[in-house]
Amino acid sequence: MSHTAVQDRPASPAPPSPDSLNGQKLPRWAPLGFAAIATALGCGLGALAGWQSKIQWGMVSALLFLTFSYVATSLVENRRQAKDRLATSVVWVCFILAVVPLFSLIWVTVSRGVKVLDGYFLTHSMAGVPGFEAGGGVYHAIVGTLQQVGLATLVSVPIGLLTAVYLVEYGGGALAKAVTFFVDVMTGIPSIVAGLFLLSVMLMFELSPSGLMGALALAILMLPVVVRSTEEMLKLVPNELREAALALGVPKWRTILKVVIPTALGGITTGVMLAIARIAGETAPIMLLVFGSQLINTNPFEGAQSSLPFYIWEQYRVGSEASYDRAWAAALVLIAFVMILNLVARGIARWKAPKTGR
Repeated sequence: MSHTAVQDRPASPAPPSPDSLNGQKLPRWAPLGFAAIATALGCGLGALAGWQSKIQWGMVSALLFLTFSYVATSLVENRRQAKDRLATSVVWVCFILAVVPLFSLIWVTVSRGVKVLDGYFLTHSMAGVPGFEAGGGVYHAIVGTLQQVGLATLVSVPIGLLTAVYLVEYGGGALAKAVTFFVDVMTGIPSIVAGLFLLSVMLMFELSPSGLMGALALAILMLPVVVRSTEEMLKLVPNELREAALALGVPKWRTILKVVIPTALGGITTGVMLAIARIAGETAPIMLLVFGSQLINTNPFEGAQSSLPFYIWEQYRVGSEASYDRAWAAALVLIAFVMILNLVARGIARWKAPKTGR
């Protein structure tokens, strides 16, 4: 054989590297198959072992799913793809572990709350209805929640917005650092502490329980959330917008009012709605400052009031079957209230989001 023939002969392909991206691929439905097999084995092992907790079954199934995903991908594909699939599987498992309790809570609340949730329940109070008997409604608690949360919003949003504007646009010295520190401290204050603070004020000035006092305590809890969320949204506004307005001779206060705040309005609104949702479920300040009431009180500045969280606690404390049903129905109303707030916040954020285009 000539030397030329030897040179023209094609070289044999090199064996694929264990980390090569070329080679066999698992089908797209493989993760679902792994999940089904792992779930069946996990439930089977849990049943054979006599485990009463379904959480143990789920944890075993999750570990088997991760093991199957990594081993099968390593054997069929390569180690690089196996690591990638393992990371993806871990993300999915964590997502499911976070979502399952949420859906379980919603399912239990809806299934137990719809028993007495009707028009009568939403339009009547507990006036004249013994707690251990059927009947009554949640209207007085809805009125109290709307008024107290509304007053807290009116108090905290302007203060929080102006504080955030100061920290972002003007602050930079010792005062700004002190304000930031105290805002961080207030973020972690328990609701009972805010209630005790307002209770001491009530005792000092001999004030009567009212929805206003509860609203002030809720405003204290809401304020740091508003400040923090608004501050972060203002920081996201590009400095080029500020510089362009200042270059045209626009005063700084007008730049903030007409350029900075409108640009961040969607995010600010979302933060305010989340802060409202955070205080809507507080019970301790209402117990200390509002005292609760079975009657409809539409005047938040005088007399005791109720609220949805207080109503839930109050009915659950009675301990009868009828009161339990009312408590679950009120919890469903509260969840719906918070859900509507979040949907409104998302809608406003999308509506006010800066328009992008070429």
